Amino acid sequence: MSFSKPLIQWYLQNKRDLPWRNNTHPYPVWLSEIMLQQTRVAQGLPYFLRFINAFPTVNDLANAPEEKVLHLWQGLGYYSRARNLHATAKQVALELGGNFPNSYAGLLKLKGVGEYTAAAVASISYGEAVPVVDGNVYRVLARYFGITTDISSSGAKKEFTALAATLLPDNDPATFNQAIMEFGALQCVPKSPDCVVCIFNTTCVAYNTGRVNELPVKLKKQKVTDRYFNYIVVSDAAGHTLINRRGDKGIWNGLYEFPLLETDTNLTETEVNTLIQSYTGLGFMPETITLINAEPVIHKLSHQKLHIRFWAVSTSKTLPEAVDTQHLKTIPLPIVLHNFAERHWL
Repeated sequence: MSFSKPLIQWYLQNKRDLPWRNNTHPYPVWLSEIMLQQTRVAQGLPYFLRFINAFPTVNDLANAPEEKVLHLWQGLGYYSRARNLHATAKQVALELGGNFPNSYAGLLKLKGVGEYTAAAVASISYGEAVPVVDGNVYRVLARYFGITTDISSSGAKKEFTALAATLLPDNDPATFNQAIMEFGALQCVPKSPDCVVCIFNTTCVAYNTGRVNELPVKLKKQKVTDRYFNYIVVSDAAGHTLINRRGDKGIWNGLYEFPLLETDTNLTETEVNTLIQSYTGLGFMPETITLINAEPVIHKLSHQKLHIRFWAVSTSKTLPEAVDTQHLKTIPLPIVLHNFAERHWL
């Protein structure tokens, strides 16, 4: 094959030494694939190592409290992945005796395991000839073959999966699948790829027609919503603070945060001060209110842009529901709040 063979050769010479590639056991393969969805390897690797250290087996992960799982996940975002990860581990441990299904069809029956993850585990752990299609694969195939199909369209996945299947060598699907993903991550990168040194520069349609920056085509753009968060950082007589658990819907669902006042616009300092003074959710009348950060912390999510200000509020009362800094270290916080707490509390 003019595509598969040189791609695999490139991979064997250039692949990164990553811990989940040291064996083909489905647990680390599955764990890494879940973690690396929408996450770069450099960011995900420390998390993978922490998870493997804390939960060496799928049974260990299944038996862990959800808060510990979320706490270790803190900073990776998309916390539904962590909850699905935990649910899948419980399903494997409790219903399947700690053994992952050994086929693509069986893996798809696990909670939180979609076509991409099932294909990755089935091919890498069990040698099943099923193609993986992720963002890297879309990009490599679109550029090499000059495909102009919008990858966000309804039929794109079927088209790219069918093409990948024709390129997949039956005798070594695991290496091919890892090779094409690695090639997209290291060589055929989204912006400014070094096409001059690419092994496919004589056969790549995008390179030879000057369309590298145009492919793959993705027309849908998600609208970004601005939100304005004012966090009330309480300090009581004991130096403790108040923490609330977020609801089960929306961003950061199930994580913990300081008392929050969200406004429709970026209010003035005087306006927010008045809001805090009249906020009955604290259960006490603030004695002092001080804006901690004059410039809002900007925290970008996939479809939201958060403008966050922190307000120090004091009381001479001892609040029985307040927590100390040691407790604050053990609970799962959104990473922007964790970073704030580390600077100001921990």
